[in-house]
Amino acid sequence: MTQQLFDTQEIVTEIDVSHLTIEDDTPVDNLQSEKQQRLLVEPLYSSKPLPSPFLTAANVGLFYKLKGDPVVPDVMLSLGVQCADDFSKKQNRSYFVWEFGKLPEVCVEIVSNQEGDELTLSRKSRQKGKTTIKKDLYAQIRIPYYVVFDPLQQIQGKDDMNEALLRVWASAPDGYTELTPAEGVSEVGQPIWLNAVGLGLVLWEGQFEEDVTRTWLRWCDRAGQVIPTGAERADEAEERVDQAEERAGEAEQKAQRLSECLRAMGINPDEI
Repeated sequence: MTQQLFDTQEIVTEIDVSHLTIEDDTPVDNLQSEKQQRLLVEPLYSSKPLPSPFLTAANVGLFYKLKGDPVVPDVMLSLGVQCADDFSKKQNRSYFVWEFGKLPEVCVEIVSNQEGDELTLSRKSRQKGKTTIKKDLYAQIRIPYYVVFDPLQQIQGKDDMNEALLRVWASAPDGYTELTPAEGVSEVGQPIWLNAVGLGLVLWEGQFEEDVTRTWLRWCDRAGQVIPTGAERADEAEERVDQAEERAGEAEQKAQRLSECLRAMGINPDEI
């Protein structure tokens, strides 16, 4: 009887996601946000500071329930998972929690305007009837770390960033507890360690892809050293080669001067 049931009834092994909108093709980010997203994604893949597998992505839908809209963090990091091979399948093109089997560890919001609801609801959202800010939503679905970076100082009220550039929260039994100081972080070089991830976040001042110095959010090690991009690693390798060639040239010049001194004293250096 049991065998007959298996022969005649279809066993459902996949959840139907055909009704879900995973891509809307709407450009929503400014150049600052787009560059910042890449600066948080690319170094993790090029420098590999984390054990594989892991997934970090920018502006990808995070579907935490089958019915309802996803949340779309600017950057998310999930440990122990990787993209599926076949991107032609819809269930492989977004972060469906039931497909990956877990939530991401980190969700980062990069503030680009006053409409993002990162810490308080905007007037437009209140008019639409929204009641939940992103911080509370991430806390409800138990994202371990929630990060808000406000590089253009768009939300600086006392209920928002409170004049800080960076604030970080960690999941706790009763919601979120803030890892950053009460005043937040506005100075470069002050790392915030994410223990469950094995990486930190730090404000860094420098140039990224252009000859303009700006303040960026970077991943860092426990000592606060930023995780380099692929281009930075290539520059460092080239600099090491240049330094080695310079030392070799200096050694050759020193040897030549010594040889000339010996010859001046009537000593053949080749016979020593």
